[in-house]
Amino acid sequence: MSSLFHSILYQPIFNLFVFLYNIVPGHDVGVVILIVTVLVRLILYPFTNSSIKAQKSMQELQPKLEAIKKQFPNDKQKQAQATMELYKTHKINPLSSCLPMLIQLPILLALFWVLQDGLASNKLAENLYPFVHNPGTISATSLGFINLATPSVVLAILAGLAQFLQAKTLTTKQPPKAAGEGGKDEGMAAMMNKQMLYFMPVMTTIIGFRFPAGLTLYWFLSTALMVLQQMLITKKRNSNNTPTAPGVIEGEIVK
Repeated sequence: MSSLFHSILYQPIFNLFVFLYNIVPGHDVGVVILIVTVLVRLILYPFTNSSIKAQKSMQELQPKLEAIKKQFPNDKQKQAQATMELYKTHKINPLSSCLPMLIQLPILLALFWVLQDGLASNKLAENLYPFVHNPGTISATSLGFINLATPSVVLAILAGLAQFLQAKTLTTKQPPKAAGEGGKDEGMAAMMNKQMLYFMPVMTTIIGFRFPAGLTLYWFLSTALMVLQQMLITKKRNSNNTPTAPGVIEGEIVK
C-alpha cells in the first residue's frame, strides 16, 4: 500500500471507523458501517448529483446526436465539433457521469482494507492516531448474530438487487416507432442499459459471495442511498418538464 494512499484515505477512514466503534452503543460494527456509508454518500453527493443529471440529459439528447451524424455522415471532425457544441449549449459534461465511480473506487478499496485490518486486533495499534482510543479488539458481529468478517449470501443477494434497482431507475426506454430514424441511438442506448441492468447485479452478487459481509453491507447501503437520490432527481426533473402535446415528438408533428 503506497504511503500517499495510506495517509490520505486508509488511515483517516480506519481511525474514523474505530472512533465510531468506540462511541456507538453496543459497539455494533454494522451501525458503524452504516454511519460511514452515509458520510461517504454525503461527501460524494455533489458529484453523484451532477452525474445522474448528466446521464439523464445524455439520454434525452440521443435523437439530436443522431441528427448530427446524419448531417455530417462522412466528416468525423464536424460530428465531434457539433456534438461538443450541443453539449455546451445544454451545459452537459459527458465525463461527469464517470466521476463519482472514479472517486468512490479508491474509497471502496480503502474501506476493504479497513474492514480487513479493523477486524484484526493486531493491526489496531499501528494505524491509530494518538487521540483515538484503542478498543483492543473489534467484534465483527452485528445485531448479535451477523458475522461481517465472513461472506454473507443474503447480503450479497441484497446488494445485487439494489444494483438492479439502481440500473432500472436509469434505464432508457425504447423509443416509439413514430420517432423514426431519430430514435436509432436512443434504441442503442436502451439496449446497452438493458445489458448493464443484468450484468452489474450478477457481478455484484458474485463478488459479494467472496468478500467479507461488511464490505457487501457497505455496497448495499451505498447503492440503496444512490437509488433514493436518483428517484428524487428524476421526480424533480419530471415535475419541471412541460408535458409534450400529443402527436409531437422532439418538436416535430407526427403525421
